Amino acid sequence: MFLLVTLLILFSIDSRSEQLQVVGPEASLVAVAAEDLVLPCFIKPTTSAVDMTVEWFKLYEKDSLVHLYRDHEDRNENQAQSYRGRTSMFKEELQKGNASLKLSDLRVSDEGSYKCLVEDKSWSDDITVNLTVEAQGSHPVIRMESFDNSGGINLVCESRGWIPEPEILWLDREGVTLTAEDTQIHRDTEGFSVKRRITVYDSSDSNRFYCRLLQKHHMMEAEVIINSKIFDVWKWIVGISVSAGLVAVGLITTAFNCHKKEIEKEQQYREFVKKKLYAVDVTLDPDTAFPRFIMSHDGKQVTCGDKQQDLSDTPQRFTDLFVLAMQSFSSGRFYYEVQVREKTEWILGVVRESINKKEKITLNPHNGLWTVALWNEIHYEAHEYPIFPLKLKEKVKVVGVFVDYGEGLVSFYDANSSSHIYSFTGQTFTESLYPFFSPRSNEGGKNSAPLIISPIIKD
Repeated sequence: MFLLVTLLILFSIDSRSEQLQVVGPEASLVAVAAEDLVLPCFIKPTTSAVDMTVEWFKLYEKDSLVHLYRDHEDRNENQAQSYRGRTSMFKEELQKGNASLKLSDLRVSDEGSYKCLVEDKSWSDDITVNLTVEAQGSHPVIRMESFDNSGGINLVCESRGWIPEPEILWLDREGVTLTAEDTQIHRDTEGFSVKRRITVYDSSDSNRFYCRLLQKHHMMEAEVIINSKIFDVWKWIVGISVSAGLVAVGLITTAFNCHKKEIEKEQQYREFVKKKLYAVDVTLDPDTAFPRFIMSHDGKQVTCGDKQQDLSDTPQRFTDLFVLAMQSFSSGRFYYEVQVREKTEWILGVVRESINKKEKITLNPHNGLWTVALWNEIHYEAHEYPIFPLKLKEKVKVVGVFVDYGEGLVSFYDANSSSHIYSFTGQTFTESLYPFFSPRSNEGGKNSAPLIISPIIKD
């Protein structure tokens, strides 16, 4: 009798194991960066997963744990750094067999293949969910470049900040694709920039043209309407003089360029405002300050004096003209601003925790420092290896520093103009990062103005 009962139990377990399976989407998921996404994973037929273990991990990566649910709670002590604070399960849905994972604030680096493994004492199964993350770029801008010798007008359409690179098409009023030059593609720190030119001619029906940018599941479009009188300008140019034509072309091109610049400026401003949402309160750490540094009582200002102060030589104190913030960051994103208005020299950025403060420090990412600087009042540079000179249009008065730890990104901005200065991309951070400051020496009073950590107004 005992043997019979045992066999029945085993048969029941095997039968259940054969019937249950984990299911998910067959096609790859496509999502847009900065949005939230649910990675689907279900037990079929519907069976409670409350008492089961659900493990999400990313395939083909060293630190692969994305989320772990076990013993009725999340167990994310060993979760990969880049996913901390961005994952959650639907606890109330577990009893319905829903083991799906919500991934918040998507990043381009989240792209890849994810495994959903569901385990019980007597059963386990898994599925793979493939994810593609797209970053949509700026709205396409159309501008008029010049007149063509054959009576047409040369137009160019361009956009930037796309991942992956989009297809760019020119179309007429009926949506018919027009023949255009080959697309110019450029990759920078913000993604792919694309540009494509076309020559259009006067039509009695309509001089309406479209520039369309396509990703696999997304589309952006801009249109331009050209009055026939503009084409008449070309005829007038030929009949009057080349010089007059050049003036006319210059005026038209200038108008288009101004419009383009306004759109680019607005796009740049919106992106910068997003960075400021991650503003943090930063104060200087007097225990790390070079002995000649003079700091305000609130820890928000620092300048370099002429005399060495009588301070204890601790392991934390720099022997060169540097000071750190008291705050450190080992995940997520953060942003802060520093006033440099009256200074002729300064260095700003972030450094890793283990930096040796007693040695002469060479400023570059290989040594754990991500910094930019001003020298001799006019020379800006990023401390890459070798040093990368920066050509800025105007003197920077307030520097914004933005870090995305998970993305390995350190970016610098002119906070007054909302313009980008430089970015270190594709970095790997394994330690806490500290904001890093150097007012440099006062140069006999010429560089005596302090660095000032600014309060940030979130627009």
